Amino acid sequence: MELAPDQVAELAGRPLGALTRRDVALALLAVPAADALASLPGIRRGLLAAGNPLSAAFWSSAEATLRAIDEGDATVGDVRTWLEATGTEPKGMIGLHVWDEQAERSQLAEEMHTRLVSYLEERLAAGEIDPDLLAAGDTEACRVHIALQERWMTSPLPDGRVPMNVLLDEKDEELLAEWEAADAEALSSLQAVLARAGDRPLPAGELRLAAARLREAVARRGWPGPLLVACGGMKARELPDDDAELWLSLAAGVTSPAGDDWGGPGRRIGDVDDVVASLCALDHFDWLAVITALATGGPGTSASAPDLAGYVRDYDPDEGLDGGPGGDDDGDRYDFGGLDGGDEFDELGIQAMFVPVTMLWRILGAIDDEERLTPLGWWGLPEAVRRVWAHSASPGSEPPSPG
Repeated sequence: MELAPDQVAELAGRPLGALTRRDVALALLAVPAADALASLPGIRRGLLAAGNPLSAAFWSSAEATLRAIDEGDATVGDVRTWLEATGTEPKGMIGLHVWDEQAERSQLAEEMHTRLVSYLEERLAAGEIDPDLLAAGDTEACRVHIALQERWMTSPLPDGRVPMNVLLDEKDEELLAEWEAADAEALSSLQAVLARAGDRPLPAGELRLAAARLREAVARRGWPGPLLVACGGMKARELPDDDAELWLSLAAGVTSPAGDDWGGPGRRIGDVDDVVASLCALDHFDWLAVITALATGGPGTSASAPDLAGYVRDYDPDEGLDGGPGGDDDGDRYDFGGLDGGDEFDELGIQAMFVPVTMLWRILGAIDDEERLTPLGWWGLPEAVRRVWAHSASPGSEPPSPG
């Protein structure tokens, strides 16, 4: 079914004489490539009759792109590049902002995208954008095109809003909401695991000795004291007096590093950056898999980096739920906000990320020198992870009391 010129105008919401290359490109991409190819001559004649011929370079690029799509040779990037070369389609990524597909954009993002398109149309009319040069891949033309968009995105609108700032703020809020939802989902699953595991008594003697060692480690200059207190979101001179609070805060920092100042005096750049990057790369699925294995296994459970990676590999979040082994009655899985370990499993990569975890757990006394779970770790590690997820899932609420 061919696309008529008046249909293109209707889709764009403006007359044939005012259509832009972007308008035509979007209309062509909205129908099967074979139909779009068959429609090209008629659309071109219609625009010529309306006094809006566009350019030979545009029609040639349109035919080449549509033919590549029809033959299955065009990538998403190829199509995106052609669309952006119309001159009034924003770049997919500008600075730190990435535009979602139109159907997925928020009201704010759609408003800013529409405003940017209008701005680019003004610059096109003023002769500051040359679509034919963009289509040819001219370096200077592409640089100017990007610079115009970056300038608009970082300049205040009449109402005072800066597009880049408000868009990034909104995206941050969306990501935070997704992460908090994942925390709540993981916390619910963890609570069920701990209920099945039963009581895990607090070993007061071990806690007292471990807390004393930790205070000494923090008081000494150099590794690993600064890392421990920074991850725990504390300061060396303001450690909690209560041993359980100290231990849980430091252990929680291993699961979710709270510190954001990694540039203090005596910082060991490579060590700190590598450790923090590894800790932050572990997600809800990884931690839930590991804590489930340790909580149900009890003291003596192997907790080396390869063991922890194996627990993640073998973990089934539905195991033991109401529907019995292997899943619930509906076959649903916890997805933890999409953080469900669904990607191809990289066992060696996961092992590497758990190496600093085991190092810090040994310092905490959660595992022994043979990398097996201690009674202190059995009591404390699930509590530390629970406090991380409970704090995020219920901001402002108090974490579970130690012991």
